[in-house]
Amino acid sequence: MKKTKTPQFSVAGKKRSALQQMETYFQFHDLTNSKNRLNNIVNYAVKKNSWIKEEPSDLFHFRQSMKSLVRAGYRITLKENKWEADDPKENATPLLLGSLSEKEYRNPLLVFKKAFSEYSVREFDYFMSGMIYSSLGVYDSVPEKNIVSPYIHLTKMLDAAHLILERRSRK
Repeated sequence: MKKTKTPQFSVAGKKRSALQQMETYFQFHDLTNSKNRLNNIVNYAVKKNSWIKEEPSDLFHFRQSMKSLVRAGYRITLKENKWEADDPKENATPLLLGSLSEKEYRNPLLVFKKAFSEYSVREFDYFMSGMIYSSLGVYDSVPEKNIVSPYIHLTKMLDAAHLILERRSRK
């Protein structure tokens, strides 16, 4: 069996860890605004005779940032034995859970495992590209593939990544 290497994502020639990529994402994007923007993109992609009113360059930047976040989540799943899953002792209130289940809240790595067991990194990239393309113009037809499941996975990934970083900063 041939051994495959973990892809190295770099910025200006420097290798960055998955946590650093997630931190960078949340330095530029707020969790609530990211979820709202993703929701708007998907809503406008399926609406007929309407398009999103945001600047296309902002949407492209958001797509690139989401692409980086998805890749960081993928890298975490590859190195899952090195990551600790914090199991908080307190009970999670519905407000804290966000889009996560109680089990996912206790172990946010489950979100990434489940997402990448159903879809590949390329499929998430294709989804984001297609949704942004469809939201920027007026089209007679809606996107042909299932858009609900990748959307839910991306929303949960945002919550899980934010939770992982929040727990790491507490330590």
